[in-house]
Amino acid sequence: MSNIQQAGTFALGSHTVKRLGYGAMQLAGPGVFGPPKDHDAAVAVLREAVAQGVDHIDTSDFYGPHVTNRLIREALAPYPKDLVIVTKIGARRGADRSWLPAFSAEALTQAVHDNLRNLGLEVIDVVNLRIMFDTHGPAEGSIEAPLTVLAELQRQGLVRHIGLSNVTSTQIKEGRRIAEIVCVQNQYNLAHRGDDALIDELARDGIAYVPFFPLGGFNPLQSSTLSDVAQRLGATPMQVALAWLLRRAPNILLIPGTSSVAHLRENLTAAELKLSDDVLRELDGMATAA
Repeated sequence: MSNIQQAGTFALGSHTVKRLGYGAMQLAGPGVFGPPKDHDAAVAVLREAVAQGVDHIDTSDFYGPHVTNRLIREALAPYPKDLVIVTKIGARRGADRSWLPAFSAEALTQAVHDNLRNLGLEVIDVVNLRIMFDTHGPAEGSIEAPLTVLAELQRQGLVRHIGLSNVTSTQIKEGRRIAEIVCVQNQYNLAHRGDDALIDELARDGIAYVPFFPLGGFNPLQSSTLSDVAQRLGATPMQVALAWLLRRAPNILLIPGTSSVAHLRENLTAAELKLSDDVLRELDGMATAA
């Protein structure tokens, strides 16, 4: 078993989770659409993640759609008592594989029920409201209407905690006036540092920050600095990138995704990687150079 507890823990609503989790997006087919290339391998990755000590998994019913949640249920139900499943709503997939907003009250309510059914749950631990004003990144605009719908579903007992995804600082402030926000999920990594101030602000308030695309996502991180550091440490560039995120702030929870058991184990080993202050300064220079 990997020693992921070395990364520490942080609060995720009423739960305390290890800071290194798993993101299920890559278990779906190419372009996060359709079934996996290897169904048995996808199931094996999920079971290995839990066997390695992972206690929170990030997913969504619009991955596939409906693919990753059904895989999670098949692989892991009945679920371990300490496993926290985090999903997101607010988007849907077009027949052409496009990512489309799904903000109406009917769409959001249906999405929660779809997640419950496909995961085999009576209540979802955390539901992130994914804001889709711009598919390429956060864009300003009121989130009151869709968040009010999600808060009502929480009052009905279908959702335990609420988070936000792809949001601005202004939207987070608006959201916190409507409901308790336990986590924020935005794009952030060594080279994409736009949320630096926000991460520190959320840390002060005890709110988890969950970077998606921690390794660059569809455009993997590529840097001679990162490669050089990794070579010196006897690690992979991706392990170094994850270790840097763990050092960046105590409220960062990581959900690196993979469809490979070997790659999963490699990612989780990042919890054991030690970065000196000199190495941290060297890596911080990547953002300055970007």
